[in-house]
Amino acid sequence: MHGVRSPRVQRAGALPAVGTLVNQPPYAALVADFGRERVVGAIRAQVEAERRTEPVGDEQRLAQVETRLRAEAAPRLRRVINASGVILHTNLGRAPLSRAALDALAVAASYSNLELDLATGKRGERAALLGAPLINLFGAESALVVNNNAAAVLLALTALCKGREVVVSRGQQVEIGGSFRMPDVMRLSGARMVEVGTTNRTRAADYEDALTARTAALLRVHTSNYTVSGFTETVSLPEMEEIARRHDLMLIDDLGSGAIEPIAGEPTVADSVAHCDVVTFSGDKLFGGPQAGIVLGRAGAVNKMARHPLARAVRIDKLTLAALEATIKQRLAGRGDDIPVQRMLRTPVADVRRRAAMWSVKLQERGVDVRLVDDESAVGGGSVPGHGLPTVLLALGGPASRIATALRNGEPPVIARIEDGACCIDPRTVLKGEDEVLIDAVEAAAKSVR
Repeated sequence: MHGVRSPRVQRAGALPAVGTLVNQPPYAALVADFGRERVVGAIRAQVEAERRTEPVGDEQRLAQVETRLRAEAAPRLRRVINASGVILHTNLGRAPLSRAALDALAVAASYSNLELDLATGKRGERAALLGAPLINLFGAESALVVNNNAAAVLLALTALCKGREVVVSRGQQVEIGGSFRMPDVMRLSGARMVEVGTTNRTRAADYEDALTARTAALLRVHTSNYTVSGFTETVSLPEMEEIARRHDLMLIDDLGSGAIEPIAGEPTVADSVAHCDVVTFSGDKLFGGPQAGIVLGRAGAVNKMARHPLARAVRIDKLTLAALEATIKQRLAGRGDDIPVQRMLRTPVADVRRRAAMWSVKLQERGVDVRLVDDESAVGGGSVPGHGLPTVLLALGGPASRIATALRNGEPPVIARIEDGACCIDPRTVLKGEDEVLIDAVEAAAKSVR
């Protein structure tokens, strides 16, 4: 940093002019890094702050201007270490992408054959890039991808049911994150929702009794973010399919999290595809890819959705397409454990314990008070509610809230959780390659609160 004229404190009535400061060598150096307009704005804000309080020395003023500029220029979206034990942490972006998906992003960021048929030289369809791999993976007749699952459901209802009735169980009127509710999506689509049954019990006869000449479809909404237990009754997909086929209706299934393989009783994508005309689920939950709404089903229904004008408004961008294609191909090749979400779900607790023990030894050697505690990780992301995964936590000694805050404000930020009055680190959700960085961050945070 260049020198400044004098460390003396200016009198309140003698604050330097903005134009004078910006032309001084140390501020001119900032102009080269941040641009003249932003530097002038930062100087003006600093001078105004001094006018309201009291003047500071030249070096302190320069330091404060530079701090303001760097804070404004710093990326708002930052990488964090997820040590919370919540695998699909919505606040942290849900599924972390695999290495193959990250590599695919680099390809898509340049020019690509996104909508070009290289064989013929004619315009192609971006949807065709994902259609065949998804059909091969799930055995569906047709496939379509949009930008998220809510958009997929909205598109299905709009394209297939607008102006007509859709029958859905009262116990499936879900609300997802951000206060978005199924009745609101239904209303926006132009379809009329017909609720049947009660919150805890819906029978096949309830669907039958609600059918009219205006009925277009039966809709199942999987309650993937909560469970209802006790005195309950639901109608299975095979039963709903039988009703739909007998009355020449469509059967639409909003799976939400979309389990690829059996886990804690979650309905799987393959089961839904076998019974339904349209199945929708998220790409960034149990599938382990980027945010997307994946649509599978009968060719007639899915193709009608693809041709609807709303499909253009909710289509995925080239980066999402590339990352999703890579994730699909990993699953087709049987390399599910290369997908971080899949690996976290499958990691045996014995492996978690070994990793935690290794961290504990290293931290204790650095003077950090830590002990191992048996607990549970969560799937998260509105998936598999109430189903915990056995884990081993590192419980840090000291003031829990202050340590958690220090970890969150560190570099890189570490997101921990508090259990039984202790700040805890869960190894299950810490990615490969983050071990040493995490240990350094924990050491720094623990020592900062002593």
